[in-house]
Amino acid sequence: MPLSEHEQRLLEQIERALVDDDPKFASQVRTGDRRVKARRKLQLGALLVLIGMAVLVGGAVAPSVPLGVLGFLIAFGGLALAVLNYRSATGAVEPGAAGPAGPAAPGRSRRGGKPRRQPLKNRLEERFRRRYDQ
Repeated sequence: MPLSEHEQRLLEQIERALVDDDPKFASQVRTGDRRVKARRKLQLGALLVLIGMAVLVGGAVAPSVPLGVLGFLIAFGGLALAVLNYRSATGAVEPGAAGPAGPAAPGRSRRGGKPRRQPLKNRLEERFRRRYDQ
Protein backbone atom coordinates (compact mmCIF):
# COMPACT_ATOMS: atom_id res chain seq x y z
CA MET A 1 0.00 0.00 0.00
CA PRO A 2 1.59 3.31 -1.04
CA LEU A 3 2.12 6.13 1.43
CA SER A 4 -0.09 9.19 1.36
CA GLU A 5 1.41 12.59 0.59
CA HIS A 6 1.28 13.53 4.26
CA GLU A 7 3.13 10.36 5.23
CA GLN A 8 5.72 10.90 2.50
CA ARG A 9 6.39 14.44 3.76
CA LEU A 10 6.75 13.18 7.32
CA LEU A 11 9.16 10.48 6.17
CA GLU A 12 11.24 13.02 4.25
CA GLN A 13 11.39 15.27 7.33
CA ILE A 14 12.53 12.35 9.46
CA GLU A 15 15.20 11.47 6.88
CA ARG A 16 16.50 15.05 6.77
CA ALA A 17 16.61 15.20 10.56
CA LEU A 18 18.51 11.92 10.66
CA VAL A 19 21.05 13.10 8.10
CA ASP A 20 21.52 16.37 9.98
CA ASP A 21 21.79 14.64 13.35
CA ASP A 22 24.05 11.68 12.47
CA PRO A 23 25.35 11.69 8.87
CA LYS A 24 27.60 8.65 9.40
CA PHE A 25 24.71 6.48 10.59
CA ALA A 26 22.49 7.76 7.77
CA SER A 27 25.08 6.79 5.15
CA GLN A 28 25.42 3.32 6.68
CA VAL A 29 21.66 2.82 6.63
CA ARG A 30 21.39 4.02 3.06
CA THR A 31 24.06 1.66 1.70
CA GLY A 32 22.11 -1.07 0.01
CA ASP A 33 20.42 -4.21 1.16
CA ARG A 34 21.47 -5.87 4.41
CA ARG A 35 20.65 -9.22 2.89
CA VAL A 36 23.68 -9.01 0.61
CA LYS A 37 26.10 -9.05 3.54
CA ALA A 38 24.11 -11.77 5.26
CA ARG A 39 24.16 -13.90 2.10
CA ARG A 40 27.92 -13.52 1.85
CA LYS A 41 28.28 -14.62 5.46
CA LEU A 42 25.95 -17.55 4.79
CA GLN A 43 28.06 -18.60 1.80
CA LEU A 44 31.25 -18.19 3.82
CA GLY A 45 29.74 -20.33 6.56
CA ALA A 46 28.86 -23.09 4.08
CA LEU A 47 32.38 -22.96 2.65
CA LEU A 48 33.88 -23.18 6.13
CA VAL A 49 31.72 -26.22 6.88
CA LEU A 50 33.04 -27.95 3.76
CA ILE A 51 36.64 -27.04 4.54
CA GLY A 52 36.21 -28.14 8.15
CA MET A 53 34.78 -31.49 7.08
CA ALA A 54 37.69 -32.00 4.67
CA VAL A 55 40.19 -31.22 7.45
CA LEU A 56 38.27 -33.52 9.81
CA VAL A 57 38.39 -36.38 7.30
CA GLY A 58 42.08 -35.63 6.71
CA GLY A 59 42.66 -35.89 10.45
CA ALA A 60 40.90 -39.28 10.48
CA VAL A 61 42.86 -40.60 7.47
CA ALA A 62 46.21 -39.51 8.89
CA PRO A 63 45.57 -40.44 12.52
CA SER A 64 46.01 -36.95 13.92
CA VAL A 65 43.81 -35.87 16.80
CA PRO A 66 44.78 -32.16 16.65
CA LEU A 67 43.98 -32.04 12.92
CA GLY A 68 40.59 -33.67 13.53
CA VAL A 69 39.80 -31.25 16.35
CA LEU A 70 40.81 -28.32 14.16
CA GLY A 71 38.55 -29.59 11.37
CA PHE A 72 35.65 -29.95 13.81
CA LEU A 73 36.15 -26.41 15.13
CA ILE A 74 36.29 -24.96 11.61
CA ALA A 75 33.12 -26.83 10.60
CA PHE A 76 31.35 -25.81 13.81
CA GLY A 77 32.32 -22.14 13.33
CA GLY A 78 31.09 -22.22 9.74
CA LEU A 79 27.82 -23.80 10.80
CA ALA A 80 27.33 -21.19 13.53
CA LEU A 81 28.03 -18.38 11.04
CA ALA A 82 25.54 -19.83 8.55
CA VAL A 83 22.80 -20.38 11.14
CA LEU A 84 23.15 -16.90 12.61
CA ASN A 85 22.81 -15.28 9.18
CA TYR A 86 20.20 -17.59 7.63
CA ARG A 87 17.11 -15.64 8.64
CA SER A 88 18.42 -12.24 7.56
CA ALA A 89 19.87 -13.66 4.32
CA THR A 90 16.70 -15.38 3.18
CA GLY A 91 14.04 -13.26 4.86
CA ALA A 92 12.62 -16.39 6.50
CA VAL A 93 10.04 -15.84 9.21
CA GLU A 94 10.13 -17.85 12.41
CA PRO A 95 7.09 -20.02 13.06
CA GLY A 96 4.71 -18.23 15.38
CA ALA A 97 6.06 -14.80 14.50
CA ALA A 98 3.14 -14.07 12.18
CA GLY A 99 0.62 -14.08 15.00
CA PRO A 100 -0.89 -16.13 17.75
CA ALA A 101 -1.60 -19.71 16.80
CA GLY A 102 -4.05 -21.86 18.65
CA PRO A 103 -6.70 -21.10 21.22
CA ALA A 104 -4.74 -18.37 23.02
CA ALA A 105 -6.41 -14.98 22.86
CA PRO A 106 -4.53 -12.16 21.11
CA GLY A 107 -2.33 -10.29 23.53
CA ARG A 108 -2.24 -13.17 26.00
CA SER A 109 0.48 -15.74 26.47
CA ARG A 110 -0.39 -19.43 26.19
CA ARG A 111 0.27 -20.03 29.86
CA GLY A 112 -2.34 -17.49 30.86
CA GLY A 113 0.20 -15.21 32.52
CA LYS A 114 1.13 -11.70 31.52
CA PRO A 115 -0.18 -10.30 28.26
CA ARG A 116 2.21 -10.80 25.38
CA ARG A 117 3.83 -7.57 24.26
CA GLN A 118 3.33 -6.53 20.66
CA PRO A 119 6.40 -6.04 18.46
CA LEU A 120 7.83 -2.53 18.38
CA LYS A 121 6.81 -2.02 14.75
CA ASN A 122 3.15 -2.74 15.52
CA ARG A 123 3.15 -0.43 18.54
CA LEU A 124 4.72 2.42 16.55
CA GLU A 125 2.27 1.95 13.68
CA GLU A 126 -0.67 2.00 16.08
CA ARG A 127 0.64 5.13 17.78
CA PHE A 128 1.09 6.81 14.39
CA ARG A 129 -2.45 5.88 13.34
CA ARG A 130 -3.88 7.30 16.55
CA ARG A 131 -2.01 10.60 16.06
CA TYR A 132 -2.97 10.81 12.41
CA ASP A 133 -6.66 10.20 13.17
CA GLN A 134 -6.76 12.99 15.78
